[in-house]
Amino acid sequence: MDSKSCFLMGNRHTPSNIREPLAEAVEKHITEYNVTTFIVGRYGDFDSMTIGVLREAKKRHNDIELYLLTPYALTQKIDTPEGFDGTFYPDGLEKVPLRLAIPQANRYMVQNSDYLITYCHHIGNTRNIVEYAQKREKKGLIKVTLL
Repeated sequence: MDSKSCFLMGNRHTPSNIREPLAEAVEKHITEYNVTTFIVGRYGDFDSMTIGVLREAKKRHNDIELYLLTPYALTQKIDTPEGFDGTFYPDGLEKVPLRLAIPQANRYMVQNSDYLITYCHHIGNTRNIVEYAQKREKKGLIKVTLL
């Protein structure tokens, strides 16, 4: 069985009632889809909630790996969250203007992940990336779970 990766992203302002469906989706990806690697950012409500959910999942499934996506690693010191295995800085991001770092990092992750779990209910960069992921899903390149 091949191991799989899952990227998680969502709107900066995400309601707390998404936590339970998020936790259920993470558990399903581990137990049914053989996801062993999860990558998440750290810049909003969704990311903060996801970091907590992933830490809890790792207590039940200690073989999963958790990574923090770090689009500003070249300009900021980034501490790895407790329970995480490390940080991840996408190739080529050093050439991207800072204002585009997060959207470009998210796009990179959609191109290089097997699964995407997302909460997206606003117009903006997150919506654009989700639409891009859905186009890739139609080609069989990624599986998207909308919360």
